Amino acid sequence: MVRFELLRDRRILLITPEGPLQRADFERLAKEIDPFIAANGKLVGVMIHAESFPGWKSFGALVSHLKFVADHHRQIERIAAVTNSGFLKIVPRIASHFVQARIRHFDLSEKEHALAWLETGQ
Repeated sequence: MVRFELLRDRRILLITPEGPLQRADFERLAKEIDPFIAANGKLVGVMIHAESFPGWKSFGALVSHLKFVADHHRQIERIAAVTNSGFLKIVPRIASHFVQARIRHFDLSEKEHALAWLETGQ
């Protein structure tokens, strides 16, 4: 399950996983952001805020996640991974080889700093 909030005025998507990721999570995300991107252009940033990585509920959820990333990574300028999870700390280094967005890790306590970086790139 994923909770998300689109800060429309800032063009930033906040994502908070609250349990294993499901196929429906990515369908809901796409329904929310696709019309916004079509009307407003790229998202300035996406913040993934998670104490730990919850995994995927099924193989179908993993496939949906990969498809979502493939379909949207060119419409996102920056991604902030805000976490203390060892797994999520290395994801930015791996993902930077596959996505166009700039990706940066922040400790869980640095949420406001991450939000400022998403807005300004500094």
